[in-house]
Amino acid sequence: MRLALALVAVAMSSSHLRGQAATAEGPYKVVKSEKVGGAGGFDYCYADAEGRRLYIPRSGARRGGAGRVTVFDLDTLKPAGEVPNAMGVHGVAVDSKTHHGFSSSNPVLMFDTKTLATVKTIDVKGRPDGILFDPATSHVFVLSHSAPNVTVIDSADGAIVGTIDLGGAPEQAASDGRGHVYIDVEDKNNVAVVDAKTLTVTAHYDLAGKGGTPAGLALDAKNNILFVCCRNPHTAVVMAADSGKILATLPIGSGVDAASFNPNTMEAFSSQGDGTLTVIKENSPTEFVVEQTVQTKQGAKTSTLDTKTNQIFLITADRGPAPAPAAGAADGNAGGRRGGGRGGQALPDSFTILVVGKSS
Repeated sequence: MRLALALVAVAMSSSHLRGQAATAEGPYKVVKSEKVGGAGGFDYCYADAEGRRLYIPRSGARRGGAGRVTVFDLDTLKPAGEVPNAMGVHGVAVDSKTHHGFSSSNPVLMFDTKTLATVKTIDVKGRPDGILFDPATSHVFVLSHSAPNVTVIDSADGAIVGTIDLGGAPEQAASDGRGHVYIDVEDKNNVAVVDAKTLTVTAHYDLAGKGGTPAGLALDAKNNILFVCCRNPHTAVVMAADSGKILATLPIGSGVDAASFNPNTMEAFSSQGDGTLTVIKENSPTEFVVEQTVQTKQGAKTSTLDTKTNQIFLITADRGPAPAPAAGAADGNAGGRRGGGRGGQALPDSFTILVVGKSS
């Protein structure tokens, strides 16, 4: 009897390991790693598929110091210039029609995407963090963890057209291109639905305990499917964008901070600070599976999608040893912005751009 039980246990363990291996295997891999260096912190990155540029904000090397937006050729990763004097910058959005770019900073910098020259500065309130360009209204949505939660800017002239109260701290936004903007609210465990024309919140989709601390949001606009990627627990909650109905929950890595959806391949991507990129395949509007877990690099928690090449770009830096936690301190991976294996101080000139694509 003991022998039989042992054999069953071995078989179950082997089956589990095979399942893990199958998840790790797949068509995607890191196809390029470019150490570009440079001082300062970093947060979101943005791939302008039409303009063929990669925008990476770098905050000041010292707290309170002036930051900048570094710009790279999206195809070669060679430096293409920078936008200076971006205070506390976190992200970038681009309107390809007006050739205007916007930094999520205070003030917001409106710049020419061809010359990278600053067009104007826009004073805003709150603490700018995430940012989104909505093509349906030609408006830029600047997200803030403090009030006002959203400041909306006209991409043509840089005028502030209004603000929105979400009732909590937003993380990432997605537009369906038809007048709806979806924003995950990190501290309220819901997704806010915004009428992009009237700048009003029309609904809050609760995660109903299926996920918490949502930090990444991706949208299949054609089929109205939201992928809400959460830090606590490490779960992607798949929802119907028109009703908030929960369709599925899937496991992801630890420390998510960005997500995207590729309509060319019908895949959602969730990047995590534990050094993984989760690939979720939408087989149909009602069937979703984790297709692959790609090993990237520790700390690569933000990402952006190039819809022309179907490649995903991630950013990270090597870090020294993590400081010892204070007595009684909570686990940093339980949620919040530091989750996902973040270590100590970034090592000088170790900043790296990773490119994930399909194996040839």
